[in-house]
Amino acid sequence: MNTSSGHPFLRRGRLNTYTAYSVGCGVAWAVVWALVLAFDPRHTVDHVVWVFVGWLIGWISATIARLVYPPPKKRQSAGPTSFLQGFRET
Repeated sequence: MNTSSGHPFLRRGRLNTYTAYSVGCGVAWAVVWALVLAFDPRHTVDHVVWVFVGWLIGWISATIARLVYPPPKKRQSAGPTSFLQGFRET
């Protein structure tokens, strides 16, 4: 996809963010909750609540980690590009 053409919202860098991921997860969970409440709320709500709580704990943990820890610095390779390259005998 060429980033200079097309709809400005659908550019590659704009959707490749943690904010876009969070919004997408919120939309997905809204759809799940709507389906659960529409079809069988008595038997499945308690199971979906536990799955949602587990996902929420993971999301909060990842958000805190992204805020506390800096992103890794880009490294310049001085050696082999793979683990086995340069170590195999030919």
